Amino acid sequence: MSSNQGSSPIPQSSGGTSDGLFRKPRDPSMAPRHYRTLRSLPDVCPKEPTGEGRGLCDGPSVVADQHRWTVYNSKVNLPAALNDPRLAKRESDFFTKTWGLDFTETDVMPSFYLPNISREHFSSYLQETAQREKIHERCKNICLNKDDLSVPTITNNHDKARAELEQVPKMFMKPEFVLNDPATFNAVLPWSHFSVAGGKNSRDVASSRLLQEKLSHYLDVVEVSIARQISLRSEAFFHAMSSQHELQDRLRETADAVAKLRARTAAIDRVMCRGPLRALRDALTRSNCIKLHNKLKLMAAVHQTQPTVQLLLSTSEFVGALELIATTKEVLQQELQGIHSFRHLASQLCEMERLIDKMMVADFSTYTQSDLNRAFEEDSQVLEKVTEQPAASGKDRLQSLVFGLLRQRKLDFLDIYSEEMIQAAKNIVRQCVVKSVLQISEIDADTVKLHEQMRLMTFHQWFDLLLDIFEHFILFLKRIKATLSVIRNVVLEVLDSSQRSRLADVSSATNHSDGRTNEDEEEEESGGSTLHSGEAELAYLTHEGLFISDALNEAEQRSNATAHAQLRAQMHTETCGSDSASATTESSSSREHNANTTSSLPIGGAAVISEDVMPSDLELSRVANNVQELLYTASDVSHDRCVKVLMTRAKDGSLERLSSSEFVCLSQAVESFARDTEELCGRRSMSLRGALQSQANRFVQRFHEERKTKLSLLLDNERWKQAEVPAEFQDLVDSIADGRITLPERKPTGSEDRKPSEFLCVDGQKYAVVGTVLLLIRMFLEYCQCVNDIPSITTDILTRLADLLKHFNSRSCQLVLGAGALQVVGLKTITTRNLALASRCLQLVLHYIPVIRAHFETRLQPRQYSILRHFDHITKDYNDHIAEISAKLVAIMDSMFEKALSKYEVKAPMPSACLRNVCKQMAKMHEAIYELLPEEQTQMLFLRINASFKLHLKRQLARLGVVNDGGPQYGLVMVDVAFYSENVQALRSLEHLDLNMPETWEQKR
Repeated sequence: MSSNQGSSPIPQSSGGTSDGLFRKPRDPSMAPRHYRTLRSLPDVCPKEPTGEGRGLCDGPSVVADQHRWTVYNSKVNLPAALNDPRLAKRESDFFTKTWGLDFTETDVMPSFYLPNISREHFSSYLQETAQREKIHERCKNICLNKDDLSVPTITNNHDKARAELEQVPKMFMKPEFVLNDPATFNAVLPWSHFSVAGGKNSRDVASSRLLQEKLSHYLDVVEVSIARQISLRSEAFFHAMSSQHELQDRLRETADAVAKLRARTAAIDRVMCRGPLRALRDALTRSNCIKLHNKLKLMAAVHQTQPTVQLLLSTSEFVGALELIATTKEVLQQELQGIHSFRHLASQLCEMERLIDKMMVADFSTYTQSDLNRAFEEDSQVLEKVTEQPAASGKDRLQSLVFGLLRQRKLDFLDIYSEEMIQAAKNIVRQCVVKSVLQISEIDADTVKLHEQMRLMTFHQWFDLLLDIFEHFILFLKRIKATLSVIRNVVLEVLDSSQRSRLADVSSATNHSDGRTNEDEEEEESGGSTLHSGEAELAYLTHEGLFISDALNEAEQRSNATAHAQLRAQMHTETCGSDSASATTESSSSREHNANTTSSLPIGGAAVISEDVMPSDLELSRVANNVQELLYTASDVSHDRCVKVLMTRAKDGSLERLSSSEFVCLSQAVESFARDTEELCGRRSMSLRGALQSQANRFVQRFHEERKTKLSLLLDNERWKQAEVPAEFQDLVDSIADGRITLPERKPTGSEDRKPSEFLCVDGQKYAVVGTVLLLIRMFLEYCQCVNDIPSITTDILTRLADLLKHFNSRSCQLVLGAGALQVVGLKTITTRNLALASRCLQLVLHYIPVIRAHFETRLQPRQYSILRHFDHITKDYNDHIAEISAKLVAIMDSMFEKALSKYEVKAPMPSACLRNVCKQMAKMHEAIYELLPEEQTQMLFLRINASFKLHLKRQLARLGVVNDGGPQYGLVMVDVAFYSENVQALRSLEHLDLNMPETWEQKR
């Protein structure tokens, strides 16, 4: 195959070849019409998948797919179409092959929209470009150098080479391409495309020949591309070879210069350096000996740590011992690390630190027990003496313990205090009960349990016990508050110290940066005079860095570290030789000792201890909040223990059976205790108030049931006769009128001899009442008094009082209007006087309902005003009941009128007996109700009775046929009417009553 760019990929057939290819002769006249762009040969070797082509073995195979039609048949190129082996007869051209033998060629008509273009249309263009074309043809024949190639030529050659290389499958370009791999071999030589029979047919020969030519074509393309790349880079190869000789000459000159420099350096070392270096080595040895001596002194001081710690622990100076242990551990870690003799000292110090932790926790627990369980007769609020040592102060002892616990991060010491506090609260109740029982001879303390002892007490004995418990708990809370105040002050002092030290560190860092700048300037002027003689040379010898300034800084730091180590050794020596009595127990001295210890550490040691040993600001703030919460817990615990005392007494229902005054005393005592604890602790504990509220609800229930039962008994025994009003009830009503809705104090018997009155005077009105109503007034005053004494039960009392008023209304209605008193009391009949008296009693109760409502409204919260609607319902019920009684009185007279006037006749003598009887009954009615009802109500009642009389008289006259015609019968009727009017208006308070008697007659139409 030709490897040049213009070679065609289609094999050319010749007359003498035996490749089996047939080239169909073309008609010259049809060549332009059937001209198509030549395509490459069909790829018998499957290509590797690329970004543009299809996957492996995705194309058709000439051999395997020769008997199966696929969609790829529509894309076969022209040589394959002309050499179809399945056709015995070759078609004349492509169109007859595709569209059948019936296809006939016809001339295509030229388009009417396109003009006929001839050579004359390009004549002007050819004349203009003729000269340039000649020059171009001449330049093409001249051979140009590669460097003179234009950019378009290089670009075109590159594009052509790239296009040829793209024809080669990607599989041949892979680094791992080897024919030893069966998969690769089968992909290159697809034997499945050939027949497996023994003989070779013509199709197999054709396919193998196509495959061979294709592979040869790939080889030619690759060889041409390689040759082109080599030809483009040939000058670079020649340039590299010429540069190699020049480089070798320069290297030879450099080697000579290095040899001369080494010889000179060796001479300088031999003549000038060996003597001074020996002197510097001696100075280094001396410096090492000094460091060793300092280390040995430091080791001696560390060796005395354990005896010193034991000495501090014997005096209970935990803070000093912890500071000494921390300092020693810091020294072991920084200065004495790796020393074999001290390999177990760190673990021993840790064990001692854990032991000190346990000792501090045990000591704090002992202090807490002693403080909370000491006698309450002591006036001091903080425990003064813990040990027998006269110098030991309880407050200082507590401060020292708290500081030590904070330093060890034992932040749970408040839990110990909480547990001891709960146990101490239990002991307070037990001690108070035992003390009270010993003073009561009726109770055997040996055979009766503690809770039963409280139930066997009388109320006054138990109440005195409760007051004693309240008093002890107040003292208990004061002690706890004092102790917690000391703890909180220590925590806040540590927190404030931590914040101040942090601010000091920030300011010192700023000052240090400014000072370092000034020191650098001074060192530049003095030439580094701070270092001793020989230290600069020693630093230079031992330094491994690049700059001598780094070596000088390191030497200065090592000298400072040595000075700090000497100070620490001196501190340890002084600590070991100090007397045990010099160990202070005050927390302030401990903090001073801590400051001295941290100041003797190397640079940065104090910051490490202050940050790592003491808790963080967040933890200290949390501890301070827990101290306040512990005070709240103490208040809650005290209330809970008092609740148990209260509930133990209330278990048998004794608190429910208390009188109002006794329960009020209990409520006031509990409220006073709750108020005192709230002021002391700043926490409103609700457990005791809740227990009292539950007992108050039971008390109100029993209180209400007693009074409701009493009211029912009074109503059932009431004979509904007017009762005399004792002077004390008149005083009670007068006090209500003055705005004092309370029960007045009982006056001593016989102090005043006042007679009872017939009526109860209220706001200038006289009320005729029964005895039950007087007691009812006293009852609802008791309810109001209960609200004044126990404000927490206002809503419950209000609903109970509403129920009591409703009960009085309903039961009185049953007894009077419903005539229940006939069976209950044994009355013969319900008279009009009974009805009028019941109405007047209801009016009296109705008069006080707004007063009661206003009293309760002042005790309620605005969101509780909705409960006042009960009084509106009660007012409506009472008004309806009063109206029903008035209607009953009218109905009694109405029935009498109907019975009497049904027998009325218009005949002499006049006035008639019927009218005489009617006037007699009306006089009796007036006599029965006149003294009971006020004048206005009497007049309104008789107006309604008169209307009933006129109605019945009018009906009777209509029945008799008497009309207003001025006749004799009319005259007789007018005499009776005049007699009726005179008798009615003769009654007291009815003189000016307008009877309007003309309405008796029918109006003429």
